[in-house]
Order: sequence, then C-alpha cells, then structure tokens
Amino acid sequence: MAYRLVSDRANAIMSIRSSQLVNAFFNSYRANRASGNTEADFTFGNPHDMPLPGVVEAFRTWIEPRDKDWFAYKTSEQKSREVAAVSLERLLSMPFEPDDIAMTNGGFGAIAVALKLVANPGDEVIFSLPPWFSYEPICVEAGLTPVKVSINTETFDLDLDAIESAITPRTRVLIVNTPQNPTGKVLTAETLTRLASLLEDASERNGQRIYLLSDEPYNRIVFDGFTHRSPLEFYPYAFMAYSYGKTLLMPGQRMGYLAMPPTMPREDREQLREAIYNLQLFCGYLFPNALLQHAIGDLEGMTLDVAYQQRKRDHVVDALVEMGYEVQRPEGTFYVFPKSPIADDAEFTRLLAAEGVLVLPGEVFETPGFFRICLTANDAMIERGLPGFARIISKLNRADRF
Repeated sequence: MAYRLVSDRANAIMSIRSSQLVNAFFNSYRANRASGNTEADFTFGNPHDMPLPGVVEAFRTWIEPRDKDWFAYKTSEQKSREVAAVSLERLLSMPFEPDDIAMTNGGFGAIAVALKLVANPGDEVIFSLPPWFSYEPICVEAGLTPVKVSINTETFDLDLDAIESAITPRTRVLIVNTPQNPTGKVLTAETLTRLASLLEDASERNGQRIYLLSDEPYNRIVFDGFTHRSPLEFYPYAFMAYSYGKTLLMPGQRMGYLAMPPTMPREDREQLREAIYNLQLFCGYLFPNALLQHAIGDLEGMTLDVAYQQRKRDHVVDALVEMGYEVQRPEGTFYVFPKSPIADDAEFTRLLAAEGVLVLPGEVFETPGFFRICLTANDAMIERGLPGFARIISKLNRADRF
C-alpha cells in the first residue's frame, strides 16, 4: 500500500518558485563555501564581525537567575512590552500601550501571527515585488492567497495604482515593507498618506476592513538624514512587525514584536489582544525565550553603527557605478539592489561566484534583471569582493564588443 508521506500544505510550500530558488541557492551556497573559493559573501544578513560588545555584556548580566522562575515559561512579559512601547513612542511620537504589543520569536513570528489573526483561508494578501522571499510561503501555509504587484523599478516606490487594481472583495491584508528589503527604499509620508486613503476607500467598498501589515525590521537603519515614517502613523487598522535581529545584527537570537497603534479603536484592540495571545500559544509557542526578554531593557538601546553602514553603502555604490553598474543608492537597510549587467541575473550570479563573490540573484525576489548585495560584510570582505565585480563586468563588456 502506498501512503501519502507529505501533506498538501507542505507540498504547496515546496512548489512555490521563490522557495525552490532559495533552496537551490542554499545548495549552491553551501557548495561554494565548502570549496574554499569564496573571497566575499554578500548573500544574507549574517554578521561578519564579532557581536556588539553591549549585547554580550547584557547576556552575561541577565543569564544569572534572580528567582526560581527566571527560566520558566515566558509569554509576552510585561517588562518587555513596556520597553517596546517606550521605544515605539520615541520613534513615532505615538503613545503605544504595552498591552497592544505582543513579543514574538522574531519578525517572522509576528508576520505569521498577524496574517492568521485577521485573514481566513481563501482570503487574499497583497504584497509588492520584489518582496522578502518568505511572504508567499507564510501566506500559503496559512491557507491564504498571495496577490503580487510590481513596484516602480525606476524609483523602487510603491505602485499605488497597481495596488488599487489588485484589491478584490477577498482582499484582507496588504503587506508593506519600509525600509524595504531588498531595494533599501524608505516610503515617504506622501506615499503613505495616499496609501491610507486608498485602503480606507477600498474597505468601505468591500464592506469589510482591509488591514495593513507593516514589516519594519530595518526602521532604525536609515541614511542621509531620512526620517522613518511608519504606515501605522497614517492608517489605524495596521500592525507593525519588528525584529531586534536586524538592528542588533544577531538574527540567530529570535526576538521581535507585533504592535497595534493607539489610533485603532480600543474595543477592536482589546478583542485582538486575546486572539493574538492564543495564536502565539497554539501556532508553535511564538514567544521569545526568557533570557532575551530579561535583557531587553539593555538591548533596546543598542543598534548597529548606522554611520558605518552608510559609509559602506557609499563606498560600494560609488565603486559599482564607476565600474559601469546601474545602481540606485539605498535610503535604508543594509542591502544594495543593482541591475544585472546581463538579462539573466541567475547566470550573472554564477559568473560572479566563479570569481569568489556570492550575491543573491533578483529571481529569488521575483524581480529578474537585478541582484542583491548584503552589506553586513566587513571592510576587509568588501575590499576582497569589489575586484570580482570589476572583473566580471569587464569580461562581459569585452564579450559584447566581439
């Protein structure tokens, strides 16, 4: 007798093209790393230096138990919520309530909870391309229908007309990401004001609320004097997903939160609070561990060196432009998203890997013709990697001439 080994849900996730590409890239990535030929790794947001000294000191301080319940089960601890609320009020000048913040195991957990909180199986979730490549699998796992729209690839701004055209009576959630991975785009107050008006009008037409899920793990990594503006400032029926792993450059330590703005009607927030708690409990215990929550008061005040990140961005962008690459200067995050010098971005990344330089192809982000550079790399790695970019574009230019 033949038994079905894998569920329809698992098969659906494995069939997603972006998931297949990420899996294929991981296999290639591991092979390149194992070969010892890698000069520079610009693929993922992993640290390439030792952790921030303050992070290590905070863990040393808070690892010592104060009472018998120090490492007992933890949910969203009141201290953690209060620290996050103060931080959000400082960032956005909005009086967030601690009870409206749910501590999660990273931004990933916050997004998963938010989608299951307000959307039923079969409902539609809109997001823009290029996306974080996990949006679609998270939607599919929850039984939701991803609806994809393209951004303006010249400005990297949202295409509001495309978003409006994509809304149907089944639309329940719109995901936005600012500052955006992989483009580094920071959404402006003007764009967010128009987006809020669009969602309000569409909710009225549909006769049910469309929620906005704002994915903001990079909201403290902005450059050139830009001010981060959260969609929660403009639209009350919104959630923020935040991750400390990006700000502190420690993605393996999983802590973030899901926050509701004080502008959402109180009676709605009170109903959603209980539902969030139950989802976190029974969708895989999506809370941060005890040590991270004990240390949050110390961790909250830390961040990677944004000025240093900006200097790295400028150095790499300027060097690539001088070589002949087409690059928009990112306004935030630690990514750069140049155009591939050849149409086949996957082939370009393979050629680059042969030079010892690893990047992610644009096809992983469903935006062919681009590639992503991650600048969590340190100065030494950048200096090792830049000659590889120069060699490849020089070879391609010579090939075009003959």
